[in-house]
Amino acid sequence: MITLHFPAPFRHEHPPVRNVNEILDERASLGHRAADWVAATVGSWRFIIVQSVLLTIWVIINVVGVVRHWDPYPFILMNLLLSLQAAYTAPIIMMSQNREAERDRIEAHNDFLINQKAELEVRAVLEHLAAQDRALTIIHEQLDNLRADFERGRG
Repeated sequence: MITLHFPAPFRHEHPPVRNVNEILDERASLGHRAADWVAATVGSWRFIIVQSVLLTIWVIINVVGVVRHWDPYPFILMNLLLSLQAAYTAPIIMMSQNREAERDRIEAHNDFLINQKAELEVRAVLEHLAAQDRALTIIHEQLDNLRADFERGRG
């Protein structure tokens, strides 16, 4: 009689998958968090609307002359303040973007590791299915032989 052989059960011997956001939160310094906050704030409609309202009020007050003109046309002080804002905001946003790029790299590496693990598990499943196919073939052959022996015995 033929014995059936099956592969050993697959052993999951890999570290658990970690959440990329948790990894980055562990690594985030106060500067990283501040850069992310500035990028989120400056990149919002709320910021654009508030800044537009403030600039409009600035222009109206200095053109109409309700109060003393501290920044008469062509609004050199306002231009200076906006330039300073841009000079500091751009590098801070770049820091936040660098952090996002780091997050993307970690996530891509994490995806690669998960794909490797999945490939090992798929191979194990395919080996097991192939062993089952071989076993079913042997069982069918034995059933055919038993049926043939039974029919010869009846005949």
